[in-house]
Amino acid sequence: MATSSETQVHDKFRCPWCMGFKEYMHYHDEEWGVPVFDDQKQFEFLVLESAQAGLSWSTILKKREGYRQAFADFDYRIVADMPEGYVQELLQNAGIIRNELKIRAAINNARRFMEIQASSGSFSHYIWDFVDGKPVQNEWKSLSEIPATTAISDRLAKDLKKKGFKFLGSTTLYAHMQATGLVNDHMVECWRYEEVRNLGLSL
Repeated sequence: MATSSETQVHDKFRCPWCMGFKEYMHYHDEEWGVPVFDDQKQFEFLVLESAQAGLSWSTILKKREGYRQAFADFDYRIVADMPEGYVQELLQNAGIIRNELKIRAAINNARRFMEIQASSGSFSHYIWDFVDGKPVQNEWKSLSEIPATTAISDRLAKDLKKKGFKFLGSTTLYAHMQATGLVNDHMVECWRYEEVRNLGLSL
């Protein structure tokens, strides 16, 4: 039987895309849209978002723990040095998406990620510069209003491609921006909208 607190949470209006299973709603309620300034967490979302290409986010979310184990808790320094033998092991790992191009892209992107750290001080500093250090606050009233890409995600994708990143096009990077709080795309009716907005305004 659900507790009264669980019922109260379930009665709240959420962005409709997260409905379906408990972990999806938890992700929406606790993580999605919260500003991320930690480089390891930024790298985690880059790996997961690039793995999602052509798939649903719910599929990736169900494999998140598998990715955490396979990719050393998303320690980009370890991922950058993963040897060929381990790549072959990952291709047999049912806990992740067994796509060779995506696996190799994660390793490549870890190396490029560290290059940005070296030149910009941190990856977070680099990516937050695209929104002038403050989350973009949108006011969407329906899912149909939310864009798949923006001029900012286009510029980010172009710059990362120039820097050698792979599997990170504009659509994927806009999803990354949504996830890591560079943009608040919770619908205004969603119970998390104001909470996430306040987090952004306090920066």
